[in-house]
Amino acid sequence: MVIDIHSHLFENKFDADRDEVFARMKSANVATITVGNDYNESVRSIELAEKYNMWATVGLHPTDNLTEVFDYDKYKALAQNKRVVAIGECGLDYYRMGFTIQDSRFTNEKERQENLFRQQIDLALEVNKPIMVHCREAYEDTLSILKSYILNHKSSPRGNVHFFAGDWETASKFLDMGFALSFTGVLTFTHDYDEVVKNVPSDMFMVETDAPYVAPVPYRGKRNEPTYVLETLKRVAEIRGISPEEVARLSTATARRVFDLA
Repeated sequence: MVIDIHSHLFENKFDADRDEVFARMKSANVATITVGNDYNESVRSIELAEKYNMWATVGLHPTDNLTEVFDYDKYKALAQNKRVVAIGECGLDYYRMGFTIQDSRFTNEKERQENLFRQQIDLALEVNKPIMVHCREAYEDTLSILKSYILNHKSSPRGNVHFFAGDWETASKFLDMGFALSFTGVLTFTHDYDEVVKNVPSDMFMVETDAPYVAPVPYRGKRNEPTYVLETLKRVAEIRGISPEEVARLSTATARRVFDLA
């Protein structure tokens, strides 16, 4: 089995043929973790995981739903579901910072995002599950927040940095804290991350699609879906100089360990 560790199959781009998407996954021996971006999408992710015998995460993305105020208890209730394997995706996103702050408790957007991220880390620690980290143009602040838990708490957060798009120096800092990295189809049309893919330890990387986004070559420009993770897997194999079968074995073993997949 190959595990696409990050997809969004609840999105309406799959409404017309979701059953067919899952049928193609079954035929290709591909499974997925469908990832919540807000409360309603987290509920939907659990429903899909239960229906199609997959896994889900629950969490509030830093910028996808600016009107939702994180309700710790409601998310905690969702996290009790046996299909939920992580909290997130959660983290920091500085790609677009021109938002009007709708929560009067905060004076700026970075403060709001940090508070939201910390609440979800706290939840993950309480329910003893990993976090699915979203980080865009905010690696140093993300590392700083995670490091503060290591320094100031008895329990340290664990998990995966999804859609990793940093350099080897940044990757090493996450790896040193025990966080795995996952790679998308971006690898099929840029060499920017080859050094990271080549050097990441064999038990610390995974593959993902982030479907329906960033489809790999030869599907670039089309809707992405979990079976296309095989193209990313093949590219990882080329970069590391090993067989696709070995990449599948390594990435699946890491996914099962990081997310405690049954």
